[in-house]
Amino acid sequence: MLELLNPQPHESILDLGCGDGALTEQIAKVARDVIGIDFSPSMVEAAQARGLNVTLMSGEAISYQNTFDAVFSNAALHWMSDFEAVLTGVHSSLKQEGRFVGEFGGSGNIATLIDAMKTVVGERENMGYFRNPWFFPETGEYKTCLERHGFLVKSIELIPRPTPLKTGVKEWLKIFANYIISGLSPEMERHFLEQVERLVRPTLYSENDGWVADYVRLRFYAIKV
Repeated sequence: MLELLNPQPHESILDLGCGDGALTEQIAKVARDVIGIDFSPSMVEAAQARGLNVTLMSGEAISYQNTFDAVFSNAALHWMSDFEAVLTGVHSSLKQEGRFVGEFGGSGNIATLIDAMKTVVGERENMGYFRNPWFFPETGEYKTCLERHGFLVKSIELIPRPTPLKTGVKEWLKIFANYIISGLSPEMERHFLEQVERLVRPTLYSENDGWVADYVRLRFYAIKV
């Protein structure tokens, strides 16, 4: 991703959804002015501990105007449900002909896990209903969105990326499906975790490789026009 961004010493760059700042730090070794934003206070704190210029800000409420030569985003855009607001903010924050380079979950990402969660939640009324919090678009859909918001898309592709889950499916669910688990009793949480694991095991687990999630990434490079 950093090769695609290709930061230059004279540039000002925004890292959108910078997380703990690991990639922001790499960009800052090259570019003269790098700012990170994230909506998680704990992530902002972790990034600031690296000595980085990072601010608590939602990607759906970017306030910069004509400031950056490039906006970079890795593994964050799929959490931002109001993608129209994100693209409006990114476009406004870029200088003319500035570039928007990113990678996030694309169509088909964690499809096996999502189907299993839907099934388990739907089996019991007291679990409520399944709400998908992620935005995983097709390339054509996202290309159209970018163009509608004033970008020229130079490249866009889906990249299958099977990803090992070293601590297993249950631990993954505790992090990424916390919005479901947090509202459950201990008994219902245990049921949810066990049943999702049971449903995905035939597809995502093997003796040789262990647990491997069906990640699919959407990678793009666009220019403000």
